[in-house]
Amino acid sequence: MGTIKIKYEAQKVKLGGKSQVCNLYQAAELKKFSPAVLGLGNIGARSRQIGVIAAVFDLSGFTNFCSQVDPHLSLPRFLKEFLDWLFESIKSEFEDKRFSQGILLYADLPIFAKFMGDGILLLWKTENIGMVEICNVVIALRDICDEYSSAFVPKIKKHLSNVPSSLRCGVARGQVCSVGNGEDYVGPCINIASRLQKLSNLGFCFSKRGIDYEDGMTKENAQDYIVKSASIRGVGRAELVVVPKYEFGKLLKRDKALFKNV
Repeated sequence: MGTIKIKYEAQKVKLGGKSQVCNLYQAAELKKFSPAVLGLGNIGARSRQIGVIAAVFDLSGFTNFCSQVDPHLSLPRFLKEFLDWLFESIKSEFEDKRFSQGILLYADLPIFAKFMGDGILLLWKTENIGMVEICNVVIALRDICDEYSSAFVPKIKKHLSNVPSSLRCGVARGQVCSVGNGEDYVGPCINIASRLQKLSNLGFCFSKRGIDYEDGMTKENAQDYIVKSASIRGVGRAELVVVPKYEFGKLLKRDKALFKNV
């Protein structure tokens, strides 16, 4: 996945009896324009199916940020500082104890990361881990969203204008299939996570399917959440989702109307 670089030469040719300058490609260069430019390796390779937690981060207000005067002067610094902060925050949130032999984490690091223009897709492998570790991932993701507004934004606003005001995150558990040599993944849980981060005006939301937070979290942490039923486009009209009580309480009446009690 990346920039397509196919060489051509501007030459004069006769078209319709008139001499015109056209861009001409050599046959060898044209052969380079193939699915290989997607960087997926052997697309026909056997697909592997694995269980994952899919998390989709989205920068709220990123489009407006890119619409400001001369965005090219601000975009590189923002993206570098944001991505550096995000990946460091994930490591920091997961760190449990340090030993001379290495560092123990509450949960394993993601197996896949993908930049999506205005956000990031992350996949955590769920095979051979328990509900406590799955919920540790969920808790860490919500904390990161909160820290973006409370810690990262105040710092970056000293240097850049109109920065995205909040970081939203949708989380879902399910199966994904590898594409090519595992350079990409597809699966319903990725689509669900993407739609959950856009659900109403919530900053954080996760699908209850396969995430028994009442069992995997401490009683204190579990009490911070509430289960609601919501219609998710392309998924179902009565999907069970879990949202932070505090965030739900701040929603406007019209936004709360999108959810039903269970």
